Amino acid sequence: MKNVISCSRRTDVPRWYSPWLAQALRRGQVTVALPYGGERQVDLSPSSVHTLVLWSKDYRPLLDNLAGVRDALQPYEQLYAFITITGLGGSEMESQAPRPSQALNQLPELIDLTGSPDRVSVRFDPIVMWEQGNVVLNNVDMANDIFASAAAHGVTRFCFSFATIYPKMRSRGVEWYDPALGERREIVRRLLEMAAPFKVELYICAQEALGLEGIHQGRCIDGQLLASLHPRGEPASLLKDRGQRKLCGCTESIDIGAYSQVCWHSCLYCYARPARWSLESRPGLEMDAVSSLTFDDRIPKPPGLRLEHLRRRRGDRGQRWRAAMSRHWPEHD
Repeated sequence: MKNVISCSRRTDVPRWYSPWLAQALRRGQVTVALPYGGERQVDLSPSSVHTLVLWSKDYRPLLDNLAGVRDALQPYEQLYAFITITGLGGSEMESQAPRPSQALNQLPELIDLTGSPDRVSVRFDPIVMWEQGNVVLNNVDMANDIFASAAAHGVTRFCFSFATIYPKMRSRGVEWYDPALGERREIVRRLLEMAAPFKVELYICAQEALGLEGIHQGRCIDGQLLASLHPRGEPASLLKDRGQRKLCGCTESIDIGAYSQVCWHSCLYCYARPARWSLESRPGLEMDAVSSLTFDDRIPKPPGLRLEHLRRRRGDRGQRWRAAMSRHWPEHD
């Protein structure tokens, strides 16, 4: 049986490592550093790959064929693309990610790349909550416009989860807020209300489904789905991926990214390897040199989170701050 290749859960390869990916695809093989030590040789020849699954917040380098990466993808029978859009792109929370409108504008080209809107999925992931003064800020209500825009292009599959507060995140100058079970249910009900008019499906990723009708247990890499979408109907593995979290429903795949590949989106909630500096502070840096840089996981404390468009006062659940959103991101609408 052919392998499903994941590229990648561990870092944003399409955004920051498209030249590396193009080279690996042309060679037809890659050496992958495993998370807990050791290496693995992975066959990337098109004849051995069932589906190449891509994950990114910003596909622009890949879509623009940087280093010929889009050309290198053409021999593969099936591509599937996840695009992460949290509504926080361009803010201090995701300082190097594209703004929501910029990310959503990539959907038509992703559909063209994969051949069908059924091969594109949006990750509204994670739902992030943090305290500033006496208010709790979050990105929940940004989902409405994301649902609407994606559904207009025929993309109807959405994954989400609540941010997991890892210890390394607490050194980044943010007072994270971890919602209780009851609060999570209320938030998910709100997501269901927003999703209903657009007839989109919601899947919760690697977390409990909270017993709410309309929420599916997530399976981002889904062998059954990939087989049904395959141009020749080839089967894919239906076995659970043992390398993922307990509640992860993903079927088997081989991830070719590495945590040693720094991700320069610099998301403050990131549990992997976010860069501690912005791209603007490293002028002239070549992308093929990124892997040789040394860095740590600490990110300087931000000057302040100016995200009033996401303000949610305790007790005023669901209130939307559209005017403020337009003030911060005028091109969003």
